[in-house]
Amino acid sequence: MIQVFNPADGSIVGEAPEMSLDQVKQAVERICAAFPAWSRKLAKERSDILRRWFELVRDDKQVFAEIMVRENGKCLSEALGEIDYGLGFIEWYAEEAKRVYGDTIPSHASNAAVVVTKEPAGPTAAITPWNFPFMMIARKVATALAAGCTMIIKPSEETPLTAYKLLEYARLAGIPDGVLEMVTGNPAEIGKVFTGDDRIRKISFTGSTAVGKLLAAASGQSLKKMTLELGGNAPFIVFDDANFEQAVAALVAAKLRNSGQVCISPNRIYVQDSIYEHFLEAIAAKVSEIRVDQGFQEEFVVGPLVNKVGFDKVVELVDEAKSHGARVVLGGKAHSKGGLFFEPTILADLRDEMRIARTEIFGPVFPIYRFSTEEEVVNRANSTEYGLVAYAFTRSHGRAQRLSRAIEAGMVILNSGSVGTASVPFGGIKHSGYGREGSYYGIEEYVEVKYALMAGLDD
Repeated sequence: MIQVFNPADGSIVGEAPEMSLDQVKQAVERICAAFPAWSRKLAKERSDILRRWFELVRDDKQVFAEIMVRENGKCLSEALGEIDYGLGFIEWYAEEAKRVYGDTIPSHASNAAVVVTKEPAGPTAAITPWNFPFMMIARKVATALAAGCTMIIKPSEETPLTAYKLLEYARLAGIPDGVLEMVTGNPAEIGKVFTGDDRIRKISFTGSTAVGKLLAAASGQSLKKMTLELGGNAPFIVFDDANFEQAVAALVAAKLRNSGQVCISPNRIYVQDSIYEHFLEAIAAKVSEIRVDQGFQEEFVVGPLVNKVGFDKVVELVDEAKSHGARVVLGGKAHSKGGLFFEPTILADLRDEMRIARTEIFGPVFPIYRFSTEEEVVNRANSTEYGLVAYAFTRSHGRAQRLSRAIEAGMVILNSGSVGTASVPFGGIKHSGYGREGSYYGIEEYVEVKYALMAGLDD
């Protein structure tokens, strides 16, 4: 069995099965066997089942949130917010199942008709991370099932309890064995099963760029469709004409979400020279008001990092930046609570050549850089192999338009720290991956386009 630990105190909160390769392969057999019947269901039938799943989970949100706090470490208010976010995808795709439209195209022959349909891609697989153990699964499963695909999910070994609770409610809603399966065990071995089985026609992965590249290379042997949402190095740009208070509030909320352990977390914060010191003071004052504590609190708190590996990485990045001249405005070390708690940290006077500027931090650290001109900061923002999301704050409409075009990212967010909702396409470019999740673009990732020519209509 896989033991699941509470990051806040190290206590064991549950167990998940450590499945053998034979058990994983049997689960793959089930999704392949179930695909023909599920793909032939009426769109409305699939929609109704997803809607029941949505309603059952919505009615028991508190149960899911408390599980998530214990195994993930995020605070209760964040857990409830994540559940609402994930439920939005189940609700959205319950409706989108009925809107997978095709086309008729003017024929090139007088006695023929051209019809284009979109058909389910086939059995699919997904691998999800620990930082959003509810939303990631809800988003992937709802999309696949709405399109008429079956799916096998491998959740993170750090946070499998939320995943299995979702599976339990899926069964109650009428999603049968085979249509949705879940496996836990050795990640590398399970990944090989997914990539090596020709019958799995699509893989959706959210996680590190390194693992994503391995999966893509292995999946290329059978030319599987893929959606890869990988690492990020998000710039957060604040111009001197920005709404100052709005920028401060958005940055704090975006950075401290899940203690900074988010792929879209601001990772390089660029502030224009003329407001730099004032901005540091304002951020420090705002962050100082937020408590660090375990998640079962009435108000928002910054929780622990998820494991020792992540904690050590944050310590190393901060210590290295300090040794190379970074100024510590706030925090800068492990929290006095001990364990996996790290102080919310603000670092100033950073330089682009420092490792912290090239590395996804995944912790409650605000690295703040100076810049002078728009051209300069766009070049610096784009000087990364990643291209998931970018944020910028300015009151200039013209500048906002220029930035939306010039910044190399799959998502450019102007004057807000909020990125996701079910109705928008989420995803990146460059080494942040490819494919989109959410909106009607998301369901396109799970269908194949078929063109049929119906000739001889006059015969």
